[in-house]
Amino acid sequence: MSIDLKTRTIEPLRSTYAHVAQYIGEGKTPSRYEEATLGAQPMVNFHYRPTWDPDHELFDAARTRVVMSDWYKLRDPRQFYYASWTMTRARQQDAMEANYQFVEQRGLIDKMPAQIRELACRILMPLRHAAWGGNMNNASVCAYGYGTAFTAPAMMHALDHLGAAQYLTRLGLALEGPEALETGRQAWLHDPAWQPLRRYVEDTFVVHDPFELFVAQNLALDGLLYPLIYGAFVDDHVATQGGTAVAMLTAFMPEWFEESARWIDAVVKTAAAESDANRTLIAGWVRDWSARAEAALQPVAALALGAAGSNALGDARTELDARLRQAGLA
Repeated sequence: MSIDLKTRTIEPLRSTYAHVAQYIGEGKTPSRYEEATLGAQPMVNFHYRPTWDPDHELFDAARTRVVMSDWYKLRDPRQFYYASWTMTRARQQDAMEANYQFVEQRGLIDKMPAQIRELACRILMPLRHAAWGGNMNNASVCAYGYGTAFTAPAMMHALDHLGAAQYLTRLGLALEGPEALETGRQAWLHDPAWQPLRRYVEDTFVVHDPFELFVAQNLALDGLLYPLIYGAFVDDHVATQGGTAVAMLTAFMPEWFEESARWIDAVVKTAAAESDANRTLIAGWVRDWSARAEAALQPVAALALGAAGSNALGDARTELDARLRQAGLA
């Protein structure tokens, strides 16, 4: 008896869900990112307005003054949805664990000069609280923003900030032990050098417009803080003074900042290009919040780098201005 095997190709009746096809067209096969993002925003059947905000629907684009004809235009160039984001962060976590193992096996922390170890703790431990503020603010952008293409990456960004805070906590425990964390908390609460930044972070907690909050936290503050601290301070100052271990144990932060800046710039550029009204509004927010962020970071820059701090902060501002020009917000 012989068996004749044949293959047949079964063409699917449709290549994706109807709510996704509305955005990419019929007959086109979506990417995993598109299928996880497009059309996912609840838009109807809310039944009643929330009692805590009766002026708006539960999900309401009117919570921001930015107006978009289609909020799904604000797509993430990284193509992050839950699976791709978690896989990327898992690889970075593996790299960080390898860094910790390298530092511990070779005793690099014990070989650091005591004054450099103390300086690293003095500057980096209070920033645990600034990172927590970034977590809170991006969670708020997710909660009150509109459009899954905008809100879903914001939630991932919130958790990334929490991860940065946890890396700083682990660094403090490795450098000086639990007392370093308490010292950093007291500095955040009482040291005059940290109070302008603390005020900036706490003021953003009461910003109601989710897009303005996105600008204040992710573009203005982080756009200056990360190049200043993890570039000028950690990589260019601490690492060259015998603190290579600190650079290795904070390697996630500059890598994450460079990656996430692509998403932040794409969102701002697309929203500003939507209309002249949007561009004027966003440019005003950028101008006001970046000026406040720069002023808030001046005493931190001086504390970290002394007389060179002002120039380092100026360099960070130059980098931010270059990003703004590329986004059409010169």
